[in-house]
Amino acid sequence: MRYCFLLQVRPDRLDEYKERHRQVWPEMLAALRDTGWRNYSLHVREDGLLVGYVECDDLAAAQRAMAETDVNARWQAEMAQYFTGLDGRAPDEGFLVLEEVFHLEDQLSRTENHR
Repeated sequence: MRYCFLLQVRPDRLDEYKERHRQVWPEMLAALRDTGWRNYSLHVREDGLLVGYVECDDLAAAQRAMAETDVNARWQAEMAQYFTGLDGRAPDEGFLVLEEVFHLEDQLSRTENHR
């Protein structure tokens, strides 16, 4: 499954946020991998709109597995300061997941299977 989500980074903290992601803790990287996060990337606009993309079998299950790790609790606690609109939630609990409406490979596959 492919998932895309939105969060809002504080524009005045954007440079710091980007810097933190240049060297994510190795144990955080390992935890993400080990809990099923694949092809995970973050993209940010200059006003702080953050778009995340991840592939995993089940996003809710991957989030629950990460929530059980000590490293995720520490990372989320440190990263919360960079976000707005979380209403007391950790950043990884504040995802606004978007509906996928088009995927090129899926449509090509369907087209090729009908030839």
